[in-house]
Amino acid sequence: MVWRRGIQTVVEALYPSACLSCGKPVEGQAGLCAKCWLSSHFIAGLVCNTCGKPLIGQSHEAEICDNCLNNPRPWSAARGVFLYEERARNLVWGLKYSDRSEIASAAGPWLLRAISPVLLENPLIVAVPLDWTRILKRKYNQSELLARALAKSGNFELAPELLKRVKRTPELAGLKKDARENALQGAIEVRRSQRARVEGRNVLLVDDVMTTGVTLESAAKACLAQHAASVSAVFLARAAKND
Repeated sequence: MVWRRGIQTVVEALYPSACLSCGKPVEGQAGLCAKCWLSSHFIAGLVCNTCGKPLIGQSHEAEICDNCLNNPRPWSAARGVFLYEERARNLVWGLKYSDRSEIASAAGPWLLRAISPVLLENPLIVAVPLDWTRILKRKYNQSELLARALAKSGNFELAPELLKRVKRTPELAGLKKDARENALQGAIEVRRSQRARVEGRNVLLVDDVMTTGVTLESAAKACLAQHAASVSAVFLARAAKND
């Protein structure tokens, strides 16, 4: 309605949007200013189709990196928005530890743009679950905020309670891949009340950061165990050096 657009214009004039990275005013909806946008390491060009890792060269085919060839992923495709460096790391930490939900809201269109080349029809958007002890500490699951923003951007069905952690895991940062695998073995399951919902669906997992991919593997296996038609993944940042 005209009056609502007028109110929005007044609000934006009184409280201009700020760059999510440097805090300087930006026009329109909250996002990144031109300087921060250009200096952010958006993932573009050729990437591994199954883990989203940037690759050298060009190709019209779906390429797969050596790591994924040697260690096949349980999901079919994955994409990331940023490399987990500098500004992207600050955004992730702000979302994860500083209650900056506006970062997730702005990331919805970024996630949609990243996953669009491999997005399957009628996806079911599912957040990677967080251990309940961390939810108590942070008051929210940052991956669920991202999943909600993506679902809103694409008008997709959201299943925020589909997955759950069934055992506590240690802090994974800094652990090697085999240690992460041991910690996450059987740690994620589909809730009993949600099992019928996942059967036959194209599940799209959403997470904040992919490092080794072990957490996503656990979530993907849980969905496939309940007969999901396919599983793919999208994440805000990709730590390409930690495969």
